[in-house]
Amino acid sequence: MARDPQVSLVVPVYEEEDNVPILVAQIQAALARQERSWELLLVDDGSGDASWERISAAAAADPRVLGIRFGRNRGQTAAFAAGFRAARGHLLVTLDADLQNDPDDIPRLLDVQADRDADVVLGVRANRRDHLVRRWSSKLANGYRRWRTKDDTIDTGCSLKVFRTRFVREMPLFTGMHRFLPTLARMSGADRIEQVAVNHRPRVHGRSKYGVWNRLWVGLADVGAVRWMQKRHLGYEIAEETGRQAPAPVASETA
Repeated sequence: MARDPQVSLVVPVYEEEDNVPILVAQIQAALARQERSWELLLVDDGSGDASWERISAAAAADPRVLGIRFGRNRGQTAAFAAGFRAARGHLLVTLDADLQNDPDDIPRLLDVQADRDADVVLGVRANRRDHLVRRWSSKLANGYRRWRTKDDTIDTGCSLKVFRTRFVREMPLFTGMHRFLPTLARMSGADRIEQVAVNHRPRVHGRSKYGVWNRLWVGLADVGAVRWMQKRHLGYEIAEETGRQAPAPVASETA
């Protein structure tokens, strides 16, 4: 029986037919320069274009590529959640399908994870290739989020991240929660978190699926939901157990 891969890459795809073949080729080239085994999970979020046909072709050509297709559009968080649950690697890499994340950065983030024994490695977009209003709104949202959640993540909008899979596989996710993956990972027990500057490229094909203002206001509103989750989060440690049938200690609320 074949061993499970060491690394699972999860990529939500929504109407990115021109980008899928390019992204797959770039990931294959980038990961060929390192020794870890890997799989690529492309999650089609109900695309109305030829994205699924491109994913199917990639999966037929490379057994390391897996396609998952939603019957209708359910959003980026749902796509990440489906990928997390299907992932077999003990490390999980997330990135976007729009080619603005650079696959060449992935081996470096994996090396940082190994060298520092990190639970999470977060990409921080350097020299962002977005227009001024988008950069300004992102800065505002990130600042508000850090203040409310007490989470020092610099750039939660950068999808290029590495997680130990155990911290995200069963993470409770709701619409919009992909913006708060580092905060939720901390709540799941991740405490060794590194942040690394990564490349950010201009979009070449397709169009952004999010408007500046709707993403800003929705993101700010979601901060309140995450803050409630933090306050009501169950935090406990099992001191010891004895006997196969011994009941575990009862969890107690931290707030």
